Formats: sequence, C-alpha cells, structure tokens
Amino acid sequence: MTAPPLSDLPLRMLPSAGRLARLRQAAGGPGSLRLIERHARVYRHAWLVFASGVFEPLFYLLSIGLGLGVLVGRVTGPGGQLVPYRDFVAPGLLAVSAMNGAMYDSTFNVFFRLKYDKLYEAVLATPVRPAEVALAEIGWALIRGCLYAVAFMLVMTSLGLVHSPWAVLAVPVALLIGFAFAAMGMTGTTFMKSWQDFDYILLASTPLFLFSATFYPLSVYPRAVRVVVEWTPLYQGVVLLRDLVLGAVGPALLWRAAYLAVLGVVGLYISGRRIGKLLLV
Repeated sequence: MTAPPLSDLPLRMLPSAGRLARLRQAAGGPGSLRLIERHARVYRHAWLVFASGVFEPLFYLLSIGLGLGVLVGRVTGPGGQLVPYRDFVAPGLLAVSAMNGAMYDSTFNVFFRLKYDKLYEAVLATPVRPAEVALAEIGWALIRGCLYAVAFMLVMTSLGLVHSPWAVLAVPVALLIGFAFAAMGMTGTTFMKSWQDFDYILLASTPLFLFSATFYPLSVYPRAVRVVVEWTPLYQGVVLLRDLVLGAVGPALLWRAAYLAVLGVVGLYISGRRIGKLLLV
C-alpha cells in the first residue's frame, strides 16, 4: 500500500466535520456559550470592576440632569415638545451606558486576550471556530451592556424619569445599541497593533458621547454638523430611547433600529473573519 502524500498529512491529522460536531456536543453545547461561561467564571473574582461601569452615567445624570437641569429648565424634546432637562438627558445617558459597557469590553479586554493572554490560540485548538469566538465576545459584551442598562433603567424609574409604557422596550433597544458597538469595537480591535492604538477608540467614542444629542437638542448645531451627527450610531440609539421613554413613537424608529442591527451583523461577520485570519495561519 502506497503512503499518502506528505502534503495530505496535515489534513488527515485534523478531525472530520462529523468528529468536530461530536466533540462540540460532548463539550456541552456551542463553543460560543462555553467561552461566555469562561468569562463569567473569571469575573466572579472581579465583580467590582465589572459593576463599576454602572456609576459613570449615573453620576452624569445626578450632576448634569438633576443638578444643572434646575438652571436649564425645559428643552425641545421629541416632536418639538418642551420637556424638563433631566427627562431629556436621562435616555441619552442610557444609550451611552449601553455603548460603554459593550464597546469597552469588546476592545480593551479582547485586545488583551488576543495579544497577551493568548486565550484565543488555546480556544481555537478546540472544536470552537473563529466565528464562535467573535459571537461569544460580542455576546459577553452584550451581557455586560444589558446589566448596565437594566441598572440605569431602575434608577430612571425610581426618579420618575419614565413617562410612557413604550419604555418597556428601552432595555431591548439598549441591547441593540450594545450589539452594534460591540461588533464595531471588536472589528476595530483586530486591526490594532499596540495599546497606543486605543487612542483611536477614545477619539471616536468621546465625540459621540458629547455630540450625539446626549446633552443638547440637535437643533443647536450648525447644519453641516447636524448632517454628520444624524448618521452616527449613538445618535440613532439616543433618539430611539428618548422617543420610547417620552412616548413619541413613530415609524421612523424602525429604520433606526434596522441601522443598528445591520451595523452589528456586519461587524460580527468581519470580526469573525479577522480572528480567523490572525490566528489560523
């Protein structure tokens, strides 16, 4: 019997697709769920770091929304109605909370696991595939963003800042915001070479935080700036949450939600391909 060509040996050493499926089933489920479980076990010992992101938007709400809001009075809200400044700011800060919780976990933490911890090299030695790694990291970022959003919604409700039954959709919308930013953040992280590259993350997130109609109505900006802001992802999230919490619901909210969903799906696809390109070489 003739020996197989040397070029075929690596392929023969790899498990078949059926074997991979059986290994994954024996591991207890999809690989993405196993990786999410791993992160949850790690953060049990660092829960204070995990929970600290709840407080930043809360401090902004108390200082600017409730403190400065006494001096500002009423501002133009959805549909041109005048609303108290604290009611205007609170939904915007909820969107920021979802963005921060999702994006920071999918950038700083993913970069450390990718470049220093070498976690993904170990993971990809198992039946877990690159797409599952990307899905797990984005899913974990969503869990973190969801906890931040739920905590912030409870604060808003206790302070009387929720004025519509449509606000029950605020947490799902916050998850959609987190999905878009987690996917974009992870995609950007796969292109980074050093910690200095994270200046680009701050360069993008800080203007979004300040100028996505979070603190001021869009009408205060020049026309050219308004056009740019209207196409940013955080602005779409701010408008979605503000309209839901204040009860100004209309068909236009559907395309804003679709915008964020498409952004998240595209980021998930690209990040999965990038992880595979970086590690399966």
